[in-house]
Amino acid sequence: MESSSGNQGSSIQAGLGGRYASALFDLAVEARAVDRVEQSLSAVRDALAASGDFKTLVASPVIARGQAVKAVLAAADQLGVDATTRSFLGVLAENRRLGALPQIIRAFRTLAARHRGETTAEVTSAHPLTPEQVDELKQQLRRRVGREVSVDLSVDPQILGGLVVRIGSQMIDSSIRTRLNALASAMKG
Repeated sequence: MESSSGNQGSSIQAGLGGRYASALFDLAVEARAVDRVEQSLSAVRDALAASGDFKTLVASPVIARGQAVKAVLAAADQLGVDATTRSFLGVLAENRRLGALPQIIRAFRTLAARHRGETTAEVTSAHPLTPEQVDELKQQLRRRVGREVSVDLSVDPQILGGLVVRIGSQMIDSSIRTRLNALASAMKG
C-alpha cells in the first residue's frame, strides 16, 4: 500500500498549510497513527474555536519564538494530544508557522479521509448539528456521491439557517442568507 501523501494529489500540497499537512500525514502513516493524529488535530481545532487565548497564541506574530514553543507544547499537553502531533506543533511554533494551523488541520483531514477511501465534505451550519443530524447528513451525502463521506463541521451564524456543503469543487448552498439574497435580487429586477 502506498502511504506517501504524494499520491494524494498536488492540490493539497499547493499551499504552505498543505505541505505541512502532507509532511505530518507521512509521519502519521509511518507511525500507523493516522487516526490518533486526526483525533488530536480535532482537539486542537476545537480548542482554537473555544479559547481566545489559544487563538491569539496561534495567530500572533509578536509572541517570541521560545515563548510560543513553550506555550503550544503546554497547550498540547493539556489537550492530551498524541506524541506525533505534540512534536509537530512544536515544530510549527519553532518555524513560526502556527498561523497556518487551521489550513493544516483541514488539509490533514482531507488526506486522512482519502487514505480511508472517503470523500470529505466541508459543512457549515448556522448552529451546531446534533449527532443524529450529522449521521443523517452523512447518509444523504453518501447516497449522493456514492461513497463514504467524512464531514468537517463548522458553525457560521451569519448564514442564518440551512447548510452550505462543499465536496471538492461542488457546493450545495441551502443557507437562508443565500435564499434571501436571491429573493432581493429577483425583487430588484
